Amino acid sequence: MDRRRMTAIGVLVAAAGLTAAVTLPSFAGENAAPRRSAPAASDGAAPEVLDALGRDLSLTRDQAARRLKTERWAAGTANRLRAELGADYGGSWLSADGGTLTVAVADPAQAARVTAAGAVPKQVERGVAELDAVKTRLDAAGHRVNPDIAGWYVDVTTNSVVVLARPGAEAAARRLAAAGGAPDGAVRVRTADENPRPLFDVRGGDAYLINNASRCSVGFSVVGGFVTAGHCGRPGDRTTGGNRVAQGTFTASSFPGDDWAVVQVNGDWTPTGVVNDFNGGTVPVNGSTEAPVGASICRSGSTTGTHCGVVQAKNATVNYPEGTVTGLTRTNVCAEPGDSGGAWLSGDQAQGVTSGGSGDCTQGGVTFFQPVNEILQRNDLTLVTANGRPAPSAPPAGGDATAAPPTPPSGGAGECTGQVTRTGQIAAGRAQAQPDGRFFRAPGGSQEACLSAPEGTLVALELQRFTGSAFRTVASADTSDGVARLRAATPAGAYRYRVVGLDGAGAYTLAFTAR
Repeated sequence: MDRRRMTAIGVLVAAAGLTAAVTLPSFAGENAAPRRSAPAASDGAAPEVLDALGRDLSLTRDQAARRLKTERWAAGTANRLRAELGADYGGSWLSADGGTLTVAVADPAQAARVTAAGAVPKQVERGVAELDAVKTRLDAAGHRVNPDIAGWYVDVTTNSVVVLARPGAEAAARRLAAAGGAPDGAVRVRTADENPRPLFDVRGGDAYLINNASRCSVGFSVVGGFVTAGHCGRPGDRTTGGNRVAQGTFTASSFPGDDWAVVQVNGDWTPTGVVNDFNGGTVPVNGSTEAPVGASICRSGSTTGTHCGVVQAKNATVNYPEGTVTGLTRTNVCAEPGDSGGAWLSGDQAQGVTSGGSGDCTQGGVTFFQPVNEILQRNDLTLVTANGRPAPSAPPAGGDATAAPPTPPSGGAGECTGQVTRTGQIAAGRAQAQPDGRFFRAPGGSQEACLSAPEGTLVALELQRFTGSAFRTVASADTSDGVARLRAATPAGAYRYRVVGLDGAGAYTLAFTAR
């Protein structure tokens, strides 16, 4: 994910005016008052979350609970279908009332699979991987983008990449699309009076202070400290708690490009798996499963408290005055200066930290957050949960992770050998994720893989790393010489192999090793 700030886009953090402020658990300091823990509510959501959803989305508590239950099902179903459909997966989203999950497919033959999973299929021209590729080309072409272009993002509901232009800048947006080589119909220009900006200004309230000057909000507790926004501080900057007690030091930070940072706390502070509900209590954090587009979401910040809304789009690029940030999630939740770095929750699942936005919590606006799973993966961090047991982040796609490299099945691997072996059938235009449609965790070091396929069959092999919002290819090879061999030096993280049929059809053998 690229650097993100709570920068106002000409439109302060605009949420649908929701106010679900989630402030990270106050780490225990000298003057920290004990807080009561809220009992868990339906489907893992605390009563305070249900109340905030009810207020901001005009729902009764029962309706909010039912919506969260549906969203939890939708997240799992969408993740499973994304792995099963491969290149034909065109994205997924929930209806405005949260009751219907739609899954886009580039191949009409896959519609039955979607229906069988309980979702509604929609045929589209492009898979989400193709849309991501279009956006990546815009990112590359946008290093000198017109400042009147607020940003761009993948909109799965319209099967396009949307470029946001301020009034009068529509032609500049179309030139950006042309410079990025976007195919016809893949990019839509939308006029919007947005002007993102970082929200790290001191506005009152307490969260944590950077060098006893500017103020930001804590994101989520990790073992040894917490995560927050990158524009809040740089490595070496010191933090103090809202009670003015020395707290910790920034050990890592990325902005612009990304917008995340890591703070290591001292022995006077204890990271806890809860979020401040700004009503005298806390709400629990029990994991980091990524919520789909259309899902309800709540944000906590030290300036405006708790506000809620819905996820509008993922993989958004925002053109802040300080530089472009990519890989953000766009929402209609409001936020204001000082809310930067604060926590975003879907039910009891951590989603991200506040980057920037446009608007305010009086008039509403748009707000972006940096996905938390990317922060955890990039920095090899472990999320602290409410039950006191550290919980590793989980990529949204591919089902459950293989805790360690899977056990090789019996049988040889033909020309290819490795610690793990998998076989399958592939055809041109198809793609499969291995091992078994899932992912695996690998320590930092070297990864090697070999894929063999029948003569006359051309197959590509891609090693992909989970970056917080999606799996990204970090190395590739193909069988043009008969066997695809791949070797890469990689950091610790979650990985998978993607087998892509380019020509012909037949059986393949994949063998790989991570050291």
